[in-house]
Amino acid sequence: MFEIADRILARLDAGEAVAVATAVGVDGSAPRGAGTSMAVTVDGTVIGSISGGCVEGAVYEMCERVLASGVAELESFGHDDHPFAIGLACGGRVEVLATRITRDDLVAVDALRRAAAGRPARVTRVLEGPRLGAIVARPDECSDIRSATERNEPAPRMVVVGAVEFAVALTNAASTLGYRVTVCDPRPVFATPERFPAAAEVVVAWPPTWLASAGLDADTAVVVVSHDDRFDAEVVALALERGAGYVGAMGSRRTHERRMQELAGLGVTDVARLRSPIGLDLGAETPEEVAVSILAEVLATRNATSARPLRERSGNIHPARAASTAS
Repeated sequence: MFEIADRILARLDAGEAVAVATAVGVDGSAPRGAGTSMAVTVDGTVIGSISGGCVEGAVYEMCERVLASGVAELESFGHDDHPFAIGLACGGRVEVLATRITRDDLVAVDALRRAAAGRPARVTRVLEGPRLGAIVARPDECSDIRSATERNEPAPRMVVVGAVEFAVALTNAASTLGYRVTVCDPRPVFATPERFPAAAEVVVAWPPTWLASAGLDADTAVVVVSHDDRFDAEVVALALERGAGYVGAMGSRRTHERRMQELAGLGVTDVARLRSPIGLDLGAETPEEVAVSILAEVLATRNATSARPLRERSGNIHPARAASTAS
């Protein structure tokens, strides 16, 4: 439920009850993992998705029943040879827990508020017996019964250096994918919240100075689109040195060669991780197309995939998961 926390909270704060269905267990090939959620409001509005379409109709009916009765339900959906059976066409199995939430459910509401604010949150629910769906204060309290813990971790970060037009398109697209984007540029006339409404933060500062204390980690993508020779190489060097999970820089082949020479002069040896020229070869030209090219490479790097066309691969499209619970 954390991935749709803000929309659920809006309904709860208005005094409405909401039914939330969460994939608490996934086994085999499935389009989405355990922990994904779908909510249904009293007016029938659907928020989120469990499987991308395979079982949503049946889950919707579950939520309607739970809204009416207040009694939690647990159902399993899997592939079945019967042509009219409800299940995952990709062959996996998903177990779904549906519960009703109101603003009086303080533990759940507090967890939702933490998640909506980008902070870590966790909820453990009972999966068997008369307390089905009940929230347990501590996971170790239910070691003798089946339960599932849904966790929310802060959104991955993206730092975009350079408040150029490509940065506007990239920020808009990255925020749609759930990235918390910071735009950094030393020019106040270009680095404004009005130009970057999708950014979580717009910083007017000298990029190397700001980046040195930005707290980069493996969940951070640093994208340099500034075309500014005064600091581009220094920013790349800092991002590589501080362990950013993805480091990419825009520019032509000639710009890349000059950048590599400057990095060598700075004593940078970890240049193999640098994605320059940035992005995948999609024939992108417009800022919006370039943003897709960059994000495709960011995702491929983050997920350690080949970025090859799926038709050139064999086996499952979705990763086959061993039986897992919500996390």
